[in-house]
Amino acid sequence: MVATKPCSIQTSQHDSTLEAAFLGDWLLTASIPPLTPILSQLDKSKAVKQLVFSTQELGRWDSVLMIELIQLIDEGKKQGVQVDTSTLPEGIQGLLNLVYAVPEPSGARRAAVLDSWLAKFGNFGLLLYKDSQAVIVFIGELALSAVTSLRGKARMRPEDFWRNIQDCGPSALPIITLISVLVGLILAFVGAVQLALFGAQVYIADMVGLGMTRDMGGLMAAVIMTGRTGATFAAQLGTMQANSEIDALKTMGFDPMVFLVLPRLLALICIMPMLCLYADLMGILGGALVTTNFFDISLIQYLERTASAIHMKDIGMGITKCAVYGVLIALAGCLRGMQCGRSASAVGDATTSAVVTGIVFIVVADAIMTMICQRLGI
Repeated sequence: MVATKPCSIQTSQHDSTLEAAFLGDWLLTASIPPLTPILSQLDKSKAVKQLVFSTQELGRWDSVLMIELIQLIDEGKKQGVQVDTSTLPEGIQGLLNLVYAVPEPSGARRAAVLDSWLAKFGNFGLLLYKDSQAVIVFIGELALSAVTSLRGKARMRPEDFWRNIQDCGPSALPIITLISVLVGLILAFVGAVQLALFGAQVYIADMVGLGMTRDMGGLMAAVIMTGRTGATFAAQLGTMQANSEIDALKTMGFDPMVFLVLPRLLALICIMPMLCLYADLMGILGGALVTTNFFDISLIQYLERTASAIHMKDIGMGITKCAVYGVLIALAGCLRGMQCGRSASAVGDATTSAVVTGIVFIVVADAIMTMICQRLGI
């Protein structure tokens, strides 16, 4: 293996002629010296009229040398300096002749245009309109596919449904356990700071139980499932879209909505209420860890206060919300996956967009359902 000689440029000026000598091996793996010193010498104020090259000590070279030479030649022409390439090797001269054989047409490069804030706002509005339209169309197609499946004209594979149940449910229990226990701990600590002012630490159990069952348990489970399962759905369907597998399904007469989207949607609708109940239990246990260890409250007292504070309507509200979250997570993940482009970067963009869209859907839905429950006195 031949050792690589370090590359460098040495310049010398004689009257109005600037000579640039290339030394060493100019390869992609080499450390290329900057051209800033020689480019500064080509300035008109330096009285340089001609630029010549010396390659007597030039070793091996590849496209790196061509890039540097083109930059020097272009800068020389820009400054009105005559560039002499006759001393370069024949291979380099031939490549340079190819480069400058057809000049770049004027106006070929687009000038950068800065949009005004009004144009940006309008483009955002158009994007939001198109995205909303795509969501409505996707929901309509999914509804039609569900009706078709119920009428027996299309069949959903049961194994796909149970596999999605496994991926969405038992596999997600560790992360939901950790987050829910931590949320219960945080609620207990935050509430204890204020309740301790009145000597009412026993009501920590009420606050943690109601907070977890009515909202926080289902909300945290939904956020976790958005980042975990919604992103997975988008990546799976996006990869199939990039590999033309969805087009192949359509060609063979399979409805992608029934075959791919419906099992994922039904799996999340079925599993999210169970995950909500599990998250509620873990959050209550997390609150119990704080209450029993840091305050003069026994575990029996904590559980009795929790049982007296929580009613079926509170649990039902959290389960209902979580079922809605499951629909929204599946819609966001599958929608972005079906909209994915045909490249690897498009799959990554679809995955990111699925998580962002799912979280936005969840927050908006939670606010709307909370206001409805408040108005109804639930």
